[in-house]
Amino acid sequence: MRRPLTVAFCAAVLAGHCFAQAKKAAKDSKPAARQELAPPPVADANAPPVPAHPSPYNFPGVQFPRIESDSRVTFQFKAPDAKKVQVALVTPGQNSLQPLPYDMVKGDDGVWTYTSAPQSPGYHNYWMLVDGAVVLDPGANTFIGYGHMCNGFEIPEPGVDYYDLKDVPHGSVRIENYFAKTSDSWRRIFVYTPPGYDTNLKARYPVLYLQHGGGEDQRVWIEMGRTNWILDNLLATGKAKPFIVVMETSAVGNAVAAGGGAAAAPGPPGAGPGRGMGGAMGGPGGGPYGQLMTNDLIPWVDSHFRTVTDKDHRGMAGLSMGGGQTAAITMVNLDKFSYIGLFSGGAATGGGRGRGGAGAPSGPGGSPAASPAPAPAPPATPPTLDLKTVYSGAMADPAEFNRKVKVLFMSFGTEPPLENPAGLKRHQEQLIAAGITNSYVYFSPGTTHEWQTWRRSLYTFSQLLFK
Repeated sequence: MRRPLTVAFCAAVLAGHCFAQAKKAAKDSKPAARQELAPPPVADANAPPVPAHPSPYNFPGVQFPRIESDSRVTFQFKAPDAKKVQVALVTPGQNSLQPLPYDMVKGDDGVWTYTSAPQSPGYHNYWMLVDGAVVLDPGANTFIGYGHMCNGFEIPEPGVDYYDLKDVPHGSVRIENYFAKTSDSWRRIFVYTPPGYDTNLKARYPVLYLQHGGGEDQRVWIEMGRTNWILDNLLATGKAKPFIVVMETSAVGNAVAAGGGAAAAPGPPGAGPGRGMGGAMGGPGGGPYGQLMTNDLIPWVDSHFRTVTDKDHRGMAGLSMGGGQTAAITMVNLDKFSYIGLFSGGAATGGGRGRGGAGAPSGPGGSPAASPAPAPAPPATPPTLDLKTVYSGAMADPAEFNRKVKVLFMSFGTEPPLENPAGLKRHQEQLIAAGITNSYVYFSPGTTHEWQTWRRSLYTFSQLLFK
């Protein structure tokens, strides 16, 4: 069931020294000392399976979706008068970013049932289609995705618990509102503060700004990514330095929407990812969101939290579309960021498909069509690297880029075509040949464009930060 696991490791960086958490870096700071990647554990092929159980996102007492011991998922939906009921989900190997509809079978009691193919570990979205209408499963919690609310289920990874809730010191997740003059709007952010933040009142902390993907908002890195639990567990084992995480939508609208993100015109349920939840990328200052970040968000965070305010204690990362935002913003603001994380997006690999890319063709009601989209052509090989133009020209002087940026972290899952591991490997080789010495590359074994890739990426990237 599981594909062969592969892991690629990063290239070398120049030696230097680490800065203390509360010490401002000098202008002539040297490239950071070499760090080794510490990838997360993955399930052993011989690990005993987890017994069948209800999805952890079900309401109490609700048995379906049920996660079977072989990682299949059984769905049930009661609709005695419906003529056709389907469940829309992404299945490994379908080569589509869009959930595709699978027919359920009606029982004599009016309950429709479907058991999926084996699913990969981690979080997954789904929803129901009842006679062509998108309907949420009333027995399971809802999460934002694909520009609308979805249901979710979780496939366990046997023997792997770095993203589980444990009996360790816990940080806090706060929801804050602030007014942004750039957009003339109220904004909502999620902020993780590490254990001890509220008791050690003299300590100041670095900050990581963490971005979502297309069709999502600031909630997802907590609700699906489990950022707080990943960091709590890393801190408890001494594998990471404590830092604050700020999560905000990159959509720059005129008001706070009812759902908590910046207001924008959402697409119909089931429509392509990114409608109403994406942000324009590139342009002066990193584009509209880059200008909002540097003019409003960062100053507000620095004035309301105990942060270390220099660039050597600030980083930005994102998944898929958020990786693109991260690259667009950080590369033109290297006076403000020293740590850059591009998870399944943003790297100049010459191919690959992010969450804002083409999906499956639409069917009735904006839902995906009944047949999987044909597999796309293999990702393109990265073009010849032109340091004067790639990444907004940030690498035109390699020595200066190496001095300013402590870590350039890039990651993909190992499974094409939705991820482009071969292109990323070649891209790093080009960077090294061009004199860029601070890049780190991680490949998530056996995963594609999905949350397990990004949980693993965050786990690995976090251990490189602010050391």
